[in-house]
Amino acid sequence: MGRVQGKVVLVTGAASGVGKENALLLAREGARVVLTDVNEEGVNAVAAEIGASAVALRHDISSESDWKRVVDTAREKFGKLDVVVNNAAILAMANIEDTSLELWQKIQKINADGYFLGCKYAVEAMKESGGSIINMSSLAAIKGMAHFCAYSASKGSVAALTRSVAAHCKLRGYKIRCNSIHPDGILTPMVLNLVNNADAVAASEVKGDPMARMCMPQDISNLVLFLASDESRFINGAELRIDNGQSIVDV
Repeated sequence: MGRVQGKVVLVTGAASGVGKENALLLAREGARVVLTDVNEEGVNAVAAEIGASAVALRHDISSESDWKRVVDTAREKFGKLDVVVNNAAILAMANIEDTSLELWQKIQKINADGYFLGCKYAVEAMKESGGSIINMSSLAAIKGMAHFCAYSASKGSVAALTRSVAAHCKLRGYKIRCNSIHPDGILTPMVLNLVNNADAVAASEVKGDPMARMCMPQDISNLVLFLASDESRFINGAELRIDNGQSIVDV
């Protein structure tokens, strides 16, 4: 216990799924957490579950003014900011022929622009004191996924952005690390809504099928905790895959 004791962590998309699990685990391990989401009711409920060490804020990650407000609020409330977890995202299935310009721009606005803003304002807030930026990317940034054209491109942007931020902070002498996480599938309602026979898929994955492609939200939050902690002090600019080896097999 206490692996992030005293740290102040901002988690986007914290109303449900992976973001919620991140917030709960980080708080259990001693962090004070700033939870943000466009789902104001949901994020308030998560903060209430955690208690006094949490604050909830409505936050559209594609809005620069929202980023300024939530970062300022975090520092005013808790005196500093040590970790930013860029987790919020949207997902849609469509191949290159079926993807409209409108859908493409909608996904880039959240998944690419939102993470750019998150990194920009995290660096500004932490460049004097140091910290960790954790970006949720995807296996779609590494492997070709025909049915996720715009989503894949957005997550590829996140991976490249992560490397750029890590290099910039190292060259400037900022004690800020920036790493990306690359899951394949995660058993969240958002993902299962896109899967045929979702109940059977979920049961198979939970039982530990060696061919499983989907992890649990807790698998992600365990890695987020590690990257937020000082245990990962020498890990910077890394692409960390949580995919049960899916990226290295040909099935």
